[in-house]
Amino acid sequence: MFIEKHDLHHEFPEFKDEIRTLKMTDNHFARLFKEYHDLDHEVIRIEEGVENTADEYLEGLKKKRLQHKDMLFAIIKKYQASKA
Repeated sequence: MFIEKHDLHHEFPEFKDEIRTLKMTDNHFARLFKEYHDLDHEVIRIEEGVENTADEYLEGLKKKRLQHKDMLFAIIKKYQASKA
């Protein structure tokens, strides 16, 4: 089974510099980034069959990961706009 990568560098390759800068300078972004990474890692482990869980739990993790991605994207766009 092919597991799709959802880490931020694959999701937003055009913002790699902004992501790096924000991870180093914005504590809120860094915390959300780590939570997103942890959620993504857990989803991948479940999808690869390393861990077993209920479908509802996996769907909840995916929704939470998507919420984090949306929050991170909003911060990236706000940061990018402030640099323009």
